[in-house]
Amino acid sequence: MAEYITHEHDVLIIGAGGAGLRAAVEASAAGVTAAVISKSLLGKAHTVMAEGGVAAAMGNVDDRDNWRVHFSDTMRGGQYLNMQRDFGGHRYARLAHVGDRTGLEMIRTLQDHGIHLGLDVFMEHTVVTLLKDGERIAGAFGYDRERGRFHLFRAKAVVLATGGIGRAYKITSNSWEYTGDGHALAYDAGAALMDMEFVQFHPTGMIWPPSVRGILVTEGVRGEGGVLRNKDGERFMFKDIPPLYVNQTASSEEEGWRYTQGDKNARRPPELLTRDHVARCIMREVKAGRGSPHGGVFSLPTLT
Repeated sequence: MAEYITHEHDVLIIGAGGAGLRAAVEASAAGVTAAVISKSLLGKAHTVMAEGGVAAAMGNVDDRDNWRVHFSDTMRGGQYLNMQRDFGGHRYARLAHVGDRTGLEMIRTLQDHGIHLGLDVFMEHTVVTLLKDGERIAGAFGYDRERGRFHLFRAKAVVLATGGIGRAYKITSNSWEYTGDGHALAYDAGAALMDMEFVQFHPTGMIWPPSVRGILVTEGVRGEGGVLRNKDGERFMFKDIPPLYVNQTASSEEEGWRYTQGDKNARRPPELLTRDHVARCIMREVKAGRGSPHGGVFSLPTLT
């Protein structure tokens, strides 16, 4: 019996989240053979945790919104360094969503379409190294987690869609697969890694009791009027509004509440500033001794 099982495809995608499945669907639609390798079961990728929605400046909720405003928000939210953006910090309501299961429905749609196109899926397989032919990538080598058998994947092109590094942190909403595999695979193959400091932190999640630690609290909670308070009951986000956002941020709790209720003449509350800023403000309160007993702050609904 051979020491490993060999597979051949035109395109090999490592990672079966939203990005990986979308790449696989596009490759299959182009008429090439494609395969996806997933560390877990198909449909269990961390994309399912995208509860809040996807930003889309369609203007159907607020007619003042358009792609130019969205682009401006993107650049401003990234401090003019990046080209990606979260939905805390959007000037207008522009989140397309399916209840609180947007990511789950995205995954279901992509995987169903991919299987329909004839996509090969290798579930519960872990890739340990990329293979090279001279200076080009020629495939990957790994093993199946259930039986421990080795697998060699030959491919003309390899796409790394392995997600982030969230499991490097003590408390994280990221699933167990997020261990930086893709970074390591690329680095070992000779790639230069850049912008490693650009790790996005979702500001709100459960930290206590231990049974719920790491569960994400969607930004939609704050979008519906939820507020952040320190141990003294102070709504601390009003203390630190970046100059770039002063003219777009509510000057009072009352104005912020009106925004969450759909008042177009009101400005958004500071809890809906960008994730990086909200996360820094939370940590400032914790380090100053104004945090919760278990090292966070309190996310509370606004009662009327």
